[in-house]
Amino acid sequence: MRFSLFVHMERVSDQTSQKQLYDEMIELCQIADRGGMHAVWTGEHHGMDFTIAPNPFLNIADLANKTKHVRLGTGTVIAPFWHPIKLAGEAAMTDIITNGRLDLGIARGAYSFEYERLMPGLDAWGAGQRMRELIPAVKKLWEGDYAHEGEFWKFPSTTSSPLPLQRPHPPIWLETRDPPTLEFCAREGINTGYFITYPRADANTRYAKYLADWKKLRKTTPRIGYSTVVYVDETDGKALDRAMTHAGNAYRGFFGRPKNQAELERAQNEAAERHERAGDFQGGVIMRNILRPDYLVENDLVVIGSPDTVTKKLKSFAASGHFNTFMGEFNFGELGEADLMRSIRLFGEHVIPALRDWEPF
Repeated sequence: MRFSLFVHMERVSDQTSQKQLYDEMIELCQIADRGGMHAVWTGEHHGMDFTIAPNPFLNIADLANKTKHVRLGTGTVIAPFWHPIKLAGEAAMTDIITNGRLDLGIARGAYSFEYERLMPGLDAWGAGQRMRELIPAVKKLWEGDYAHEGEFWKFPSTTSSPLPLQRPHPPIWLETRDPPTLEFCAREGINTGYFITYPRADANTRYAKYLADWKKLRKTTPRIGYSTVVYVDETDGKALDRAMTHAGNAYRGFFGRPKNQAELERAQNEAAERHERAGDFQGGVIMRNILRPDYLVENDLVVIGSPDTVTKKLKSFAASGHFNTFMGEFNFGELGEADLMRSIRLFGEHVIPALRDWEPF
């Protein structure tokens, strides 16, 4: 099992400066580095306070000089906003700067807010199509001279400059739970990760098929990442009391970024209606129930409890054979610094040692 820190620089209060938010992120990553985490991940977003990371490679280059051991991952770059040559070159340079510690996480993007501003007219389907064209092109650019004639990009024979330090290339991850995209990942040899916004049971059959498809094509084992809100305290009672409200608000914020409560409620209801119009009843149910503590706990949308409870939960989840990498989002909602530091300390002291040498599949 590998353990990672998934860090969003969420500005939930206007009283927190963006500089303060960045400094806190650096401190958090350094704690993860000292505490035995395998990697830290930071994302890409534009024009909103979900995370102040318009280019995650900048943050990673800074972290390379402020951490010693952890791998440094993009969680994620938004595929349609990148040209293949640009992504290949910037990722390769970042791999050199980090001395081969880069993991390249890619996704199609989750917010129409960003599509409307950076690529008007783009929707999730079009973003996914661009993503599936981008990734093979980047891999080919890292191999050597490559000319591309695709639906979205065309360029003459080109080699990435520079080339990545890791050969043949840094590990590539794709955040998805979409079955056709999982088939694409298995064919391309791409690790997968997913933020658990659906009940965990929903992922079981999807990732079981991905794992089977992968093993038909190669003898290696993929890394399957599972990312969710995590909080550890001395007892289950203390953990639930201190974290559940913040966890619910974090999920609300994930689906609707405005800070005003009425706007958040409207964003949540609109998201539920979109799911239901698309025939995704399960998605609508989740949006209607996202703030109910019992719903979050019963459907494994949070990992909250004592060190023993969190260890047992993660081992139970992984034993199903559907993930071998845990990407914990420790800093969520308006969780206070003292609670955050206690949670990470207890996780590092008790959970990581209990599961580090255990391989679920």
